[in-house]
Amino acid sequence: MYIIFFLIWVIFNGQFTLEIAAFGVVIAGVIYAFICKFMNYSPKTDILIAKKLIYILQYAFILVKEIIKANYAVIKMITSSRYEIEPAVVRFKADLKTNSARVMLANSITLTPGTITVSLEGDEYVVHCLDKGLAEGINSSVFVDLLKKLERME
Repeated sequence: MYIIFFLIWVIFNGQFTLEIAAFGVVIAGVIYAFICKFMNYSPKTDILIAKKLIYILQYAFILVKEIIKANYAVIKMITSSRYEIEPAVVRFKADLKTNSARVMLANSITLTPGTITVSLEGDEYVVHCLDKGLAEGINSSVFVDLLKKLERME
């Protein structure tokens, strides 16, 4: 996190000089000390995030890929006069342990065009789908598998 704070400092300054770097080192250190003291953060959290980074990047890549695929599917549905859209509301359970993983899954579903998470109570999701075809396999998606891997690393 310290490095991220330092890089943000350099980027916002727009140039890199010795003075800017020196001030950036000090300011990033002060901000890092602040979040460690008052926001329940520690260097152990940095290590855990670094271990999870591969899975986080994989999750982001797959999410972008699924968003693009869903965009094409929704455009095809909307522009085709032969295709009759049949909206559906789907209920399913995902056996994710942490609230953050559950919320990430709900937000990923909502970010994907044609689907929106209506409700999340415990581990039960209610999702509105533009068409029944978009609801297929929603409970056993690759998102759930990756989120389970991320949960096991904690």
